[in-house]
Formats: sequence, C-alpha cells, structure tokens
Amino acid sequence: MSHVNLVTGGAGFIGSHLCEALLARGEEVLCLDNFFTGRKVNIAHLLDSPKFELIRHDVVNPVVIEADRIFNFACPASPVHYQHNPVKTVKTNVMGALNMLGLSKRTGARILQASTSEVYGDPEVHPQVESYWGNVNPIGPRSCYDEGKRVAETLFFDYHHQNQVDIRVIRIFNTYGPRMLVNDGRVVSNFVVQALRGEDITIYGEGEQTRSFCYVDDLVRGIMGMMDCEDFTGPINLGNPGEFTIKQLAEAVIELTGAKSKLVYRDLPENDPTRRKPDISVAKAKFGWEPKIALMEGLKPTIEYFAGQLK
Repeated sequence: MSHVNLVTGGAGFIGSHLCEALLARGEEVLCLDNFFTGRKVNIAHLLDSPKFELIRHDVVNPVVIEADRIFNFACPASPVHYQHNPVKTVKTNVMGALNMLGLSKRTGARILQASTSEVYGDPEVHPQVESYWGNVNPIGPRSCYDEGKRVAETLFFDYHHQNQVDIRVIRIFNTYGPRMLVNDGRVVSNFVVQALRGEDITIYGEGEQTRSFCYVDDLVRGIMGMMDCEDFTGPINLGNPGEFTIKQLAEAVIELTGAKSKLVYRDLPENDPTRRKPDISVAKAKFGWEPKIALMEGLKPTIEYFAGQLK
C-alpha cells in the first residue's frame, strides 16, 4: 500500500536520503523544510518526480497538510548549529513536536519522531539500552538539544496515551554519509574535511572517547522498518554497535584519504559524552534490522562526497 509521507526536515542530511528511499518505493513525499541547515541541492534531483513536493515552512508554526505518515526530522542536529540559537532549537523540538502531533491527531496519520542518543546524555550504562533514563545536564550548552528531544519524546507518549495517536520513536546514534554539511561540526565531517584540506586533525580530549558510526543507508532502512512495524511505539535505538575511539576514526580517515595530517589535541568540550554504543537488540527482534555497512566501507563514499564539495 502506497502512502502520502510528510518528511519534516526533508532537505537535511538524513531527511533527504529518507525522501529518496520513500520515492524509490513508489510512495508520495511531501518534503517540508525551512532551510536553516537543510539545502535545496540535497533534494534538487527529486524535484522532477511527480510524487515529490517541496514545501518551505518552519515547524515552529502550525501547518495544515494532508498526509497519512509523518516523519518528524526537523531540527539542527550538530552542536555547532543547535548551539547557534539554543532558544530556537528548543522551540523547534517542542513546538515542532506539538504541531506535528496535532496534525497527526487531526488526520489519523502514523507519526515517527527522530529522537537521538543524546537523550542518554553522558551515559553511566554501557551499551545504552532503551530502558535507561539517561544522565543529562538540564542547564549545559548541549541542553537545548538533549532536553528538547527528551521533551519531544514525552509529548509523543502523552499524545499516544491521551489521544491514541499512532506513534513511533527512534533514537538515532552517530550517523554519517554523503550530504553532511562541510561545516557540520561533527566528528566524521570535521576529520574528513581537515584531512582533505591537508590540515592537522583536531582531537578533543585524549581521543579515547568512543562513538558508534552508522552509515546513512543503514539508518534509513531502520527508519522505514520502524515506521512499517505494527503495534509497536518504541522507543528503539538505531545505530551501529561497532564501537570506535575518536583516535581510531582519525587514523582511518588519514589512511583512506592518504593525507599527511598529524593529530592535534585540544580540551574536551563541556558535557561531551565519553562512551556511545547502542544496544540494538530491540530493533533486531521487532523487524530484523541491523547495520550492514562497515565503517571503512561507508567512509569511502563519504570522503568522495566531501572531496566534491571542497573543489
């Protein structure tokens, strides 16, 4: 059965890949974006499709649209961008969730919230399981995003319990791939851009903090699997359980780019999580999802993409 899908933040990094995958499945896509971090170039190749429509709109403001599935991805996701205007970030998370949930309630649409591993804060449980409540600073520099996403999850479950809205909640761990912004500020894009420019690679702290890197195509499969999953709200973790230190990532990028970059160490930012690794056993059990693309394999098209952007 084909659906009319509303993707908020649809011109962003993950959103544009999701729009593409939905169209490839023969579905209709309404892509809504205010272009704060989303870019028209990410979805330019989709504009000629009769099943694709682009709407310039900010989810902070209500919108009247007919759709039967809503993917709520509208929010800057990198610290550089979400800390640029923290009040706006909170509003995007909270007002955006309220507006999309109101739309879902009115239309009867199933709605999926793109939440984040940041809801776990600097975790004291490893690997992170969905039942863990997190260790989050409510007044730190990252709080606008972390707490904004936590409130969005609260709203989703309140709408579900109070108004029987058909919700799905996913918690996305570090994701990388083509269409990330050059100035994204997250570790994969930082390292790749520095290596390609022949600059030294900046590592914060000792480089022993870990992250789990999921290639965007794997993530999109997980998103669609969760949306298609019947009678299950989540939350579920979506990420790659392969755990790497930041230093290992830097070394992999240097190897694949052939750069002569040296590693340069700087002070660790406030509230930067020391360990990140998802437990994905729920996603595996519910709809058979797990990542298939190894880090070295996924880094190749990512590096190729950034090399094209830097010309």
